[in-house]
Amino acid sequence: MKRALGRRKSLWLRLRKILFCVLGLYIAIPFLIKLCPGIQAKLIFLNFVRVPYFIDLKKPQDQGLNHTYNYYLQPEEDVTIGVWHTVPAVWWKNAQGKDQMWYEDALASSHAIILYLHGNAGTRGGDHRVELYKVLSSLGYHVVTFDYRGWGDSVGTPSERGMTYDALHVFDWIKARSGDNPVYIWGHSLGTGVATNLVRRLCERETPPDALILESPFTNIREEAKSHPFSVIYRYFPGFDWFFLDPITSSGIKFANDENVKHISCPLLILHAEDDPVVPFQLGRKLYSIAAPARSFRDFKVQFVPFHSDLGYRHKYIYKSPELPRILREFLGKSEPEHQH
Repeated sequence: MKRALGRRKSLWLRLRKILFCVLGLYIAIPFLIKLCPGIQAKLIFLNFVRVPYFIDLKKPQDQGLNHTYNYYLQPEEDVTIGVWHTVPAVWWKNAQGKDQMWYEDALASSHAIILYLHGNAGTRGGDHRVELYKVLSSLGYHVVTFDYRGWGDSVGTPSERGMTYDALHVFDWIKARSGDNPVYIWGHSLGTGVATNLVRRLCERETPPDALILESPFTNIREEAKSHPFSVIYRYFPGFDWFFLDPITSSGIKFANDENVKHISCPLLILHAEDDPVVPFQLGRKLYSIAAPARSFRDFKVQFVPFHSDLGYRHKYIYKSPELPRILREFLGKSEPEHQH
């Protein structure tokens, strides 16, 4: 009897110790983040997470992209970024064994070009990204994508300014080779923040793209951080904004899609799945409701396309939609202004 009581007491003491440790950690983390804002930046970028781990980014053919060339560009001194250029699938045979010059010249052919800006974590070789390139290539588009500085095999330190500058450099590189072909910009998740930063800048210098496509976008990084699944356990923590959101702002990270869209003048298409667990659907809907009446879009169409939760596309599987080719054809094929959803 005594032995059983002793066992129970020691188990209770052990449980209490674990409970205090967990509680201590729970309370310590906000203070740690407040004192080291760099932690929040790392959690937003997640550029250190390389998934899949063992792929050679110099060899896109290993991912089934047999009509893709790997380039390296240098946006600034001490910054090198890895770029993939996938030609339209109809040129698959033609592309075999071709060199960089052939791929660069191909941008001037009569096919539209999509500059794809990926989200956080992983690389340009991420599975869902590769699947989207294949879909877009099969629809007759060139797809140019790259890893921002600090992602994949790209060299440099991540920052919002740096990511935007890398995107601007690749856009200008494309425009210098694309002749009169349309160039569309497609951003996904965190990449929507880079995309609106870029397009706002392009519109301000009067060289807008032919359209902007935002897949699973948010309004701004503070609202996204508040809605992210990781924030759930701290959402009601006293001083949540001060501990968790202010360090993001003090790190110079804004990704203010809601502010940027008021300064963008080109057709805008927003795609969002209702069951997105990472960027809540209502943030995409809210961004549309800000953009649609904005004066900057008065001569351009703004369209919001929701994907029903029954389809299970969640955060990164909209590429699976059999409706996607039609949506893109109808949106990119028309030029008259209209607002629809």
